[in-house]
Amino acid sequence: MIRISSQQVFSSGINRLQELNANLNNTQQQISTGKRVNKPSDDPVAAARILKLDQELSRVKTYERNVNLADNRLKQEESTLASAIDVIQRIRELTVQAGNGALSPNDRKSISSEMKERLEQLANIVNTRDASGEYIFSGFQGSVQAFQQENGRYVYKGDEGQRVLEIDDGVTVPISDNGKGIFVNVPAAVTGEPTINNSGSFISGVSVVNEADLIAAYSGSFPDDITITVDASNTIQARDSQNNPLAVSPTTYTSGEPFVVAGVEATITGTTAGSGDVFTLKINEKQSVFGTIENLVAGLDSIDKGTPEGQAKYNDLVAQSLVNLDNAQESIILKQTELGGRMNAVESTKSFLADSSVYTNEIRSQLQDVDYAEAISNLSFQSFVLQAAQQSFAQVSQLSLFDRL
Repeated sequence: MIRISSQQVFSSGINRLQELNANLNNTQQQISTGKRVNKPSDDPVAAARILKLDQELSRVKTYERNVNLADNRLKQEESTLASAIDVIQRIRELTVQAGNGALSPNDRKSISSEMKERLEQLANIVNTRDASGEYIFSGFQGSVQAFQQENGRYVYKGDEGQRVLEIDDGVTVPISDNGKGIFVNVPAAVTGEPTINNSGSFISGVSVVNEADLIAAYSGSFPDDITITVDASNTIQARDSQNNPLAVSPTTYTSGEPFVVAGVEATITGTTAGSGDVFTLKINEKQSVFGTIENLVAGLDSIDKGTPEGQAKYNDLVAQSLVNLDNAQESIILKQTELGGRMNAVESTKSFLADSSVYTNEIRSQLQDVDYAEAISNLSFQSFVLQAAQQSFAQVSQLSLFDRL
């Protein structure tokens, strides 16, 4: 015979009621939170997987923030470059107008005045700041204004750094470009200048007429300056920076008549035979877009077109400025093309991260989210069981041996 004490009956009943009540509370918590797993003990395996999925979602969110930052920075730079091109195009139109031989000095001053305003406008554009207040074209020196005036000319004050941002595991994208590479290191038009004090002669009309011949003249080496000399026999001689002779056509000097050397055409005017006048053709030079505009403005204000030399100098200024402005626009367009590639990469990564987030959330939802229909059914059943247990316990707890005596 098994003996059961009243204390055992009470303890067993209370333990059962506590167990049923705990199950009921757990189901109620699942319904209120919408989560099937609220603590690791609810489902240890699912809890471990949910933890890993949470870490993955955290990683994705971090990269999504980086992607948005990169996208905003690149779009801002693209917009800024587009504005810069508009200004340079307007200056180019003014330069074409300045080449009109019928312009009066007042007309030239009017053009020069607008160019000065456009120059300041361009400086404001390239000194654009991002949302955090940093200059977007200063490289790593974000707190330093990219272009500043020194002695009346704009000078680049940033560095040559390029910021990059990681937008996915092992995937980085540049989010900035330094102003030196875009606005300063711009290929300049070929120019001619006297090497020594010549006897009243000058060189003009310098332009590249055959780029292939220019490159071929250096046998594949890097093009450099060309020295032009008119010797005692009235012959034009040309040599490269290594003192190698270059072919000239025609070789006989005639004042005011053009000649071609290494694909570059030029005209020397005023030299007499045997003078020994020497000129230099500046090849492969660099000039900032600001320097081009500043030189153009200065020339419009100061060049006297009343002499043949002054007229030739003015014509060269206009022609070379047009080439330099075209090169500046091409430099910016090349950067815009590069930006387009970066923005496509950012957009692709953005889509990939979004898809990854959706997929991860779906798996996480399957593991953690509660099935409301099942939970409500369980809650009803557990409530019924608990009520039945309470009623049973109430009746059993009233039984006593003395009731049978």
